[in-house]
Amino acid sequence: MSDTARVADDSDRGPAVTAAVPTVGTVLAVVAFVALAVPARSGPSTSEVALPAAAAAALVAVGAFLARRHDLAARRIAAPIATGSSLFAVVLSGYAITQGALGSVTVPGLEWSVSLLFLAFFVAAGAVGIGVADYVGITERGLFDRTKRLLEMTFLGGMGLVGITAAAVLLALPVQLVAGELTEFQWTVVEYLAFAVGLGAVSVGYLAARERELSYIDLERPTLRTVGWIGIGLVLLLGSNMVISWLMTAAGIEGADHTTTQQAAENPELLLVILPAMILVVGPFEELLYRNVIQKSLYETFSRKGAVVVASVVFTLVHVTAYATAGAGQLLASLSILFVLSLILGHIYERTENLLVPALAHGCYNAVIFLPLLV
Repeated sequence: MSDTARVADDSDRGPAVTAAVPTVGTVLAVVAFVALAVPARSGPSTSEVALPAAAAAALVAVGAFLARRHDLAARRIAAPIATGSSLFAVVLSGYAITQGALGSVTVPGLEWSVSLLFLAFFVAAGAVGIGVADYVGITERGLFDRTKRLLEMTFLGGMGLVGITAAAVLLALPVQLVAGELTEFQWTVVEYLAFAVGLGAVSVGYLAARERELSYIDLERPTLRTVGWIGIGLVLLLGSNMVISWLMTAAGIEGADHTTTQQAAENPELLLVILPAMILVVGPFEELLYRNVIQKSLYETFSRKGAVVVASVVFTLVHVTAYATAGAGQLLASLSILFVLSLILGHIYERTENLLVPALAHGCYNAVIFLPLLV
């Protein structure tokens, strides 16, 4: 790996028992339990079992974190219980959301409607992370550093969206002044050019701000090994999508269509731009920012496996707007698939340390997904 990122060391880990990490876990688990317990008896029939079970799992996590906090149970025993129970609460609350249960309440005085189940889902997911941190012996300082880096990378991922929007305005304005109002086809061309310019500018700008040279970008000449990994990545992506989609259908869970898919279905002519853009623009530039910049930067603070997971969280969150027209359940289902696919891309990048591999696997996967629209 050129200009290799500093790998996180063990200076923020240790055998000493600290109450800070399990205390944070306890607070998160308690919030998740309350958020699940309140709507547990008011959800639709499909979630009548899921919600009480999720609340019970969150309560088990509370007990495990408390046992760790007061040194009543060994870390190697209590931390896995807290992590597993919190993960169970995430899965069950997510399932309830896909079945139409939101557990919405109105905040007194503000008239804001808040979904308790979405709150429980994300808070329980945070408890999963705390449980893992406790299990591997992360100290209070280590937890602070990792949270800070997570927020930084989430902000950077969001700036990618800002960069795309700004680039679209800058590219479209002179064209509109010369040619007038753009057609949908012309707008699509501009949008993908903006995609490349925006994500590219944010990536290079961040590297410059961190005083990193362009050699930080992991590009190597393709070899037979590279081609093999691209093939493996594409098969894993397509296979995972098929399996998850089948499981979701069996469970009565509906996903949402990406806004680009909706546009292409309404105007198949756009595929003349979309298909090559997926391979030449979307795959390479998304992987540049979210894998080569964000994931690789996370190696400095997280373990490499942890960096893959955290980068996938960031990648998933920034795609919320792409499914914004869907309902809450469909949105969550689609983002769950996206998270799994991102884990695969992150893993093959971590294994190969070559941006070309996830970039082409990602781009080809996207193109294959759009192929049925040609029929």
